[in-house]
Amino acid sequence: MTLLQAARSLRERGVSSAELTQAALERIERLNPALNAFLSVLPERAAERAAEADRELASGVDRGPLHGIPVALKDLFAMRGVRLTGGGIIYNDVPEGNAAVVEKLEAAGAVIVGTLNLHELAYGVTSENPHFGAVRNPWNRNHSTGGSSGGSGAAVAAGMVFAALGTDTGGSIRIPAAFCGTVGFKPTYGLVSRFGTLPLGFSLDHVGPLARTVRDAAAMLNAIAGYDSRDPASVRSPAADYVPEAGCSIRGLRIGVPETFFFERLDDEVDLAVRGGIARAASLGAAVRPVHLPDMDEVNTLGQVVLLAEAAAVYEEHLNHRDRFGADVLALLDQGRLLPATDYINAQRLRRKAQTDFYSVWSEVDCVITPTTPITAPLLGQKTVTLAGVDHEVRSVATRFTRCFNVLGLPAVSLPCALTRAGLPVGLQIVAPPFEDRLALRVAAALEDAGVAIPPLVP
Repeated sequence: MTLLQAARSLRERGVSSAELTQAALERIERLNPALNAFLSVLPERAAERAAEADRELASGVDRGPLHGIPVALKDLFAMRGVRLTGGGIIYNDVPEGNAAVVEKLEAAGAVIVGTLNLHELAYGVTSENPHFGAVRNPWNRNHSTGGSSGGSGAAVAAGMVFAALGTDTGGSIRIPAAFCGTVGFKPTYGLVSRFGTLPLGFSLDHVGPLARTVRDAAAMLNAIAGYDSRDPASVRSPAADYVPEAGCSIRGLRIGVPETFFFERLDDEVDLAVRGGIARAASLGAAVRPVHLPDMDEVNTLGQVVLLAEAAAVYEEHLNHRDRFGADVLALLDQGRLLPATDYINAQRLRRKAQTDFYSVWSEVDCVITPTTPITAPLLGQKTVTLAGVDHEVRSVATRFTRCFNVLGLPAVSLPCALTRAGLPVGLQIVAPPFEDRLALRVAAALEDAGVAIPPLVP
């Protein structure tokens, strides 16, 4: 059952929020010992919220599609009375207030059942957390979920919740979505408030949903999007319904397929699967055409410089306690401390130029389709992957097709489009111009409707 199907069933009295929530809690109890997706489970709080949702719906109060639906949060969002760790041990806070997205989810009537495991401090792509243990992929528990929102990807893929929130600084929503076979959406920078969210890269952080279907993710976005004066990066944009209509069409839409970079140095099965999705778009009447993009390797390099500096600034005050960090995160923070200020300033200057250069792309096409990642989920503990006979670091490979769109601030959705012979999901990425989030989701929904997406895994 999808989120929107559950929402309809609630209103038809086919099921209650209490029943949905109890089923979610029982599933978490059964599956989480093996998957390690949840850091905290909130059964009493969730049961109370579910009972309240049932009373409200019975009395005619309807807060929208999320009303009474069990969801979960990456453990980066402040939630009143619930310990906030950020996946690390440098924090031990119990917030007195809620993050903006928690406020919005609760206002929408969602039932938050717990907080989710992640790569330490959201600074990595494996979710092999040295303090809380590795998150395991529901498709094959010997494989990575990706990161940093690995718990979010695993919880949704395993059917423990209908949807989850994650954050994305270099691909941390889309990589777990691709590796775990879910939908993951990174909105336009500034569309969703980050107030009350633990930061990593001030100018790169995005908040967004992971869900079983495109429309489920869009329903989550409806609830959390909107201007918030408490986030300096928040932008005012017209109110919108992001959920694509039934039978949405992409006929006549100009879809760009990059001529370089995105179809170089990637797994053969990933290449084949994504090209199959592109062919399906053409069969739906889209005008598929090659498109030349700016130097995306350079854009990725800019993003790495910016993140190294900004993350080091965030955690500078904690770095006297070096024993409280995992080795991989500590190494990155140390690198960031060594960067000259001139490198950071020049990276931000060149970033502005790259954003301007990319505007020319949108005069040629309405959106771009790429693979989400060059590879499928690697084994837990795997450090390198071989592509075209050359060994590459897993971290750099996993973020190669995602990081650039954090730098550019563009909306991007990852949609599962195939399973490999080994039974691992492949992700297809759709990228649209700034604030054309509805467009990216419409293209993804049309492909999903046409059978491109794989069935959700509910073990």
